[in-house]
Parts: sequence; C-alpha cells; structure tokens
Amino acid sequence: METNPDDPKKPLDEARKKTSSYTQYSSIAFQMLGTIGLGVWGGMKLDQWQGNKTPGWTIGLSLVAIAASLYLFIRGLPKQ
Repeated sequence: METNPDDPKKPLDEARKKTSSYTQYSSIAFQMLGTIGLGVWGGMKLDQWQGNKTPGWTIGLSLVAIAASLYLFIRGLPKQ
C-alpha cells in the first residue's frame, strides 16, 4: 500500500471507511432479523390467542415483516 508523504492519515481514513461500511451493513442485517422475528412472534401469539389450528396470522405477519424489512433495507442503502 502506498502512502502519500503529504497525507500520513490517508491509510487510516481508508480503514475507517471500510469499518464504517461493515458496521452499516451488519446493522441492517440485525434490523432485518429483528423485524422478521417480531412479525413471526406476533403472528404466533395471535394464532395462539385465537386458538387457530392453521398458522394464518403467523404466515401473514411473516410476509408483511419480510416486505417491511426489505423496504427498510433498500431505504438504508447508501445513495450513489
């Protein structure tokens, strides 16, 4: 890796940019996991509360949570 004698902080800045993008994408993954998990949990609780033998609420809220997490993912992407 070449360093510029005029700017000794350049390698440090590049490392920070890489770390910043890593943390941004990992936080998006945890947000998706939480959103989908909350939808599944809520659907299971509603099915349990209503005494449903078929998991209608679980499937429905899971699909809504997946759509919501994809929307949040796309919205959270950096603009280029």
